[in-house]
Amino acid sequence: MKKPIQDMRQHIIDVAKSLMTNKGYTAVGLSEVLTTAGVPKGSFYHYFRSKEEFGQALLEEYFQEYIGRVDIVMAAEGTGAERLLGYLHYWAKTQAFDHPEEKCLVVKLGAEVCDLSEDMRTVLEEGTALIIQRIMRCVEQGMADGSISPTQDAAILAESLYQLWLGASLLVKVKKTTAPFETALITSKRLLA
Repeated sequence: MKKPIQDMRQHIIDVAKSLMTNKGYTAVGLSEVLTTAGVPKGSFYHYFRSKEEFGQALLEEYFQEYIGRVDIVMAAEGTGAERLLGYLHYWAKTQAFDHPEEKCLVVKLGAEVCDLSEDMRTVLEEGTALIIQRIMRCVEQGMADGSISPTQDAAILAESLYQLWLGASLLVKVKKTTAPFETALITSKRLLA
């Protein structure tokens, strides 16, 4: 029985996410994606108009799934600071070497696709803004409950924390050690005090 178009489209995205998380966007050709997905080569354009549209769909799917996980982690009991630190611990755990299926596509594909496609860059910009908004909400709640210093600007602090952790994620890849996450956590705690 033939899969409905939406199911097959999702299957292609799921297969590609794993491949591109490991290799990058330009290193993975459509032939590899389709072969791995078990989809006939000529049928790709039934599901996507171009590789760029496919890339957008991949990133949109990633952010939808990731934001859902972030919301669950940040809904934990505790002060704003405790919940935010819980998210940062989650980040360090999932972006370490043992969780390739949960790797951050912003870190893996960000610089690469921003130079290739304005539409894909826009998806990345909008998706990262959603993450920063969630961090800012925890910061604001922490300021309200007294667990985060109220002398800072919540939006600037949230953006700074996100940038710090993106940089740490990149250094984890470069250095092949999780030490940058330990440094980022120490710095984060100082910023929140």
